[in-house]
Amino acid sequence: MTTDTCPAWDPAECEGTTGCPPRCPRFIDKRGEPILIEPYDGDRFEGLVSMYVDYPEVHRSMGVPPVTREHIESWLERLIDRGYNVVAAHEGEIVGHAAYSPCSSLEPQFVVFVDPDYHERGIGSELCRHVIARAADNGHEALVLDVDGDNERAIHVYRRMGFETVDRSGNDLRMRLSFDEPIVETVQLPPAERPANA
Repeated sequence: MTTDTCPAWDPAECEGTTGCPPRCPRFIDKRGEPILIEPYDGDRFEGLVSMYVDYPEVHRSMGVPPVTREHIESWLERLIDRGYNVVAAHEGEIVGHAAYSPCSSLEPQFVVFVDPDYHERGIGSELCRHVIARAADNGHEALVLDVDGDNERAIHVYRRMGFETVDRSGNDLRMRLSFDEPIVETVQLPPAERPANA
């Protein structure tokens, strides 16, 4: 599996093939940089751990990602064993991660994190779209997530993806995306057929 990316990508012209996954893995971020988003591979474990080891406290929420390397590895092992995971790579380095877990649930829990150096580039939104597309393709009925009510940036992204608040406990929100929502169908279209921002 190659992680090299080509600056000449133009996903807008792609019409897809029968061998494509539910969402095209090639993505151009808001700075014009090519990002590859692909299913997690065991060879990526150390790179994934490295992304989280120095994750700033200000970007941690509700206890995740964990703080110590040991706890990060344990958390990731559980996510990998029980769920579906995708990573975003730039020039071979992991810069984002999203997952849903457990795969056995009709409405698994969703998480997404982007290296803070890569925030505001659309990578988190694209990771969300990949997980939504894959979860729908795998027969799940919805995704749910928990988010701190003060995390306005994350809540804004989730709402744009179609998540709705379904419960509140103190300052924590439970949000849910039903796969009856229009976003689910549009994220699976080839890039050339997608509406803007889908």
